Amino acid sequence: MGSNAESPYKTVQGLSRGLAVLRALNQAEGGWATIRELSEATGLHRTTIRRLLETLQDEGLLRRSNSDDSYRLTPEVRNLSEGYREEEWISQVASNVLGELLLKVVWPSDLATLDGLDMCVRETTHRFSPLSFNSVTVRRRMSLTQTSVGRAYLAFCPDDEREELIDRLAAQPGSRLVGRGREAFRSLLNQHRQAGHAHNNGEWEQEPRILALAVPVLHGGRVAGCINIVMLRSALTLADARKKFLVPLRSAASKIEDYLSSPRV
Repeated sequence: MGSNAESPYKTVQGLSRGLAVLRALNQAEGGWATIRELSEATGLHRTTIRRLLETLQDEGLLRRSNSDDSYRLTPEVRNLSEGYREEEWISQVASNVLGELLLKVVWPSDLATLDGLDMCVRETTHRFSPLSFNSVTVRRRMSLTQTSVGRAYLAFCPDDEREELIDRLAAQPGSRLVGRGREAFRSLLNQHRQAGHAHNNGEWEQEPRILALAVPVLHGGRVAGCINIVMLRSALTLADARKKFLVPLRSAASKIEDYLSSPRV
């Protein structure tokens, strides 16, 4: 699950040096520095620094100040992170943790985050598990109301967010979250919250043979995502699954939470 495997391709040193210069400028006070300061910060020769700066200036990522010959970042550098979403941060953190969880439980797991009115798979161990029974892939969408990860999200998210999501779900054509159906679903979510985890046991219409347990990954008072363990109903009962897998599942979620709370470097 990690990304430490050696690549058969050689790295591009020029690109690495250019990124080192951008990092040094980013860390410099005010986002600007002289060639000498950048050379000291990166360990690169001043001539190399000058060539890299001219290239980065041509790309619009920095500019040279006429007043003191320093180089400064431009707003264009923000565009480099436009495609990076918070979900990618938790995915990066969770990848190795899910790999460790797989070694303990063998059954596959998913990390999913909220995306609109669905849960979206960000990381999965299905391709690595010998017990995997389908081809769950990253970006697969899962029901908020019928899957363990969706129910875990709704059970543990802030009350106002939960009610807003339920309102939107209830407004969808054919929704069962009206009248008594809504109250019954609220009651189910309360049970999940009290139990500290959520489950689905054949209720997901797309995968009726599935039994799954899920717990939230909490960060900053919100649900950053949910992780599950997915099994076949024919292989285990819900009681057996809880007995065998809740402890390692909760431990994995806690490990991800610890990573999310640590300073980012």
